[in-house]
Amino acid sequence: MKIMLCYGGSNESKQGMIEAEKQARAFHGKVLVVASHVIDDQSYPMRIEPTELGLKGAQAFFDERGIPCQTILAYRDFDDPVGEHLLEIAKEHQVDEIIVGIKNRSRVGKLLLGSVAQFLLLKADCPVLGVKNKL
Repeated sequence: MKIMLCYGGSNESKQGMIEAEKQARAFHGKVLVVASHVIDDQSYPMRIEPTELGLKGAQAFFDERGIPCQTILAYRDFDDPVGEHLLEIAKEHQVDEIIVGIKNRSRVGKLLLGSVAQFLLLKADCPVLGVKNKL
């Protein structure tokens, strides 16, 4: 089983690592940790460095637990929505499950910013596990 964890550095993402570990152990799976950035961010180390450090931390987390893991820092065009980008990666890597962090937002917040988690839940071809922050 291949599990894709959508990583954004939030507490929800960190909780997602714990859930991905549980799933990987239960189903003898591999974890693919993916962070999506706008291509322009490559020129701004202050935007990329925290994500790179987070991905290294995720890799270490799974390595310490003996779970096969691969990390990807993927870049998308400015006009490409994050959700669609993540689904493309999921299809390319033939993942069996997606884990994404979720948090409560107001109706206006959802309207203005959209919801990557909601998009993935509705559009993914595989099961999607939404994870709340318990930390």
